[in-house]
Amino acid sequence: MAVSYNGLWKILIDKEMKKVDLINNLGISSSTIAKMTKGEPVSLSILEKLCEELECDFGDIISYDRRNKRNVD
Repeated sequence: MAVSYNGLWKILIDKEMKKVDLINNLGISSSTIAKMTKGEPVSLSILEKLCEELECDFGDIISYDRRNKRNVD
């Protein structure tokens, strides 16, 4: 997994929110949350919604880890 959403999970803890709150407040699907939990990429529009809701920037919620880069053919 090259993508990490650890920043997002930390923000949720700090704001005393749960993943289901994102589903309900933003109208994003549980499969999108599942992708993020697995460290899979999601669309920029989802990231924009998250940043708007949580009042943060992309870099606050997502990071790229070269050491865990997936091989893509």
